[in-house]
Amino acid sequence: MTNATPMPFAAAVTALVVLFSGGALTATAHAEDGPSYPPGTEPNDKAPVEVDANHPGLKMVDGAKLAEPKVLDIKMIVEDEDGEEVKEESNQEVKFRLQSEVLFGKDSAKLNSKSHARIKEIAEEINKQNASEVRVFGFTDNLGSYEHGMKLSNNRAKAVHTELVKSIEGSPTYQVRGYSEDYPVADNSTEEGRKKNRRVEISFPRGE
Repeated sequence: MTNATPMPFAAAVTALVVLFSGGALTATAHAEDGPSYPPGTEPNDKAPVEVDANHPGLKMVDGAKLAEPKVLDIKMIVEDEDGEEVKEESNQEVKFRLQSEVLFGKDSAKLNSKSHARIKEIAEEINKQNASEVRVFGFTDNLGSYEHGMKLSNNRAKAVHTELVKSIEGSPTYQVRGYSEDYPVADNSTEEGRKKNRRVEISFPRGE
């Protein structure tokens, strides 16, 4: 496999979910598209239907109360053009997902020369969030034995952790693990999918 140079991030998808009155309203905005609408609510040339506010079907039964309005997690996903690097950011957590080809050679746990700068950038984000916990997880595709994948994914996670520590301020706690082919994010039946599954994920809680 050839080493890939990290590409600048380009905005992908932002999703907002609002929960209220026991029901859910979902709106999704695509950065490259115009405004989108839930099915059945698209603008049209027909006049709006008049609603009778006193209709019995719109009234609550005696003693019933509306649930407290809640805003659920907002998640933004940013992916580079080749899909080699993905950043997921929500109200609670920040996660970086880097394909192994960005960091390592084929079947190797030795970081390549271009990986150090990328890992340092992630460390700076961890410092910015003042994260108290950092998780570094390695994953492989389903080729080869499960045991080999476990060893390789674990060694890759350890290598990234060792490099991260060089630039992280403070003393957060770390979880460093390898999961072999468990928890795939794509279809292992194609090389494109396997490439996405060969990855290292670095995640940490957002600061207050």
